[in-house]
Amino acid sequence: MKIKAVARHPWGMVITLRAFTSADLEWVCDCHGTLYAQAEGFDDSFGALVRQILTDFVAEHDADFERGFIAVDGEGRRLGSIFCVRHDAETAKLRLFLLVPEARGRGIGRQLLEACTDYARDCGYRRMTLWTHESHRAACALYARSGWSLLGSKDVVSFGQPLVEQHWERPL
Repeated sequence: MKIKAVARHPWGMVITLRAFTSADLEWVCDCHGTLYAQAEGFDDSFGALVRQILTDFVAEHDADFERGFIAVDGEGRRLGSIFCVRHDAETAKLRLFLLVPEARGRGIGRQLLEACTDYARDCGYRRMTLWTHESHRAACALYARSGWSLLGSKDVVSFGQPLVEQHWERPL
């Protein structure tokens, strides 16, 4: 099921946003685990968390109020993911937002974020929240430009690394 054909990008590739399916589970898990291990030194507990989130999503998600999006190029290669997950009747959580390195800086992340936000709004949620780390500077800048507000941050040790955890929110 194609959700949204994204305009042709300057480098000539047509990008499509489509619904996540269980066939994407291994790719999303592997991509998160590998990229975060390489870029941030995260240990295996991060990959285990991603796998648990996705396993729960596949088994229990409410298709009327929750959706995952996958960005794919014209040849069907997966480039990124983002998920809208119900927290409560008024609040959706943004989860598992990721772009492969070669897709970054091309507007695909903005389009994934907009699709997820629009979906949450269309489902009747009044706000969205997310949890991230300060080290994800490009994503945090995108959130700020897209109407999100930083609610708080704290020093933590997660996934084998000292991090500054952040909580963001935006009205819909």
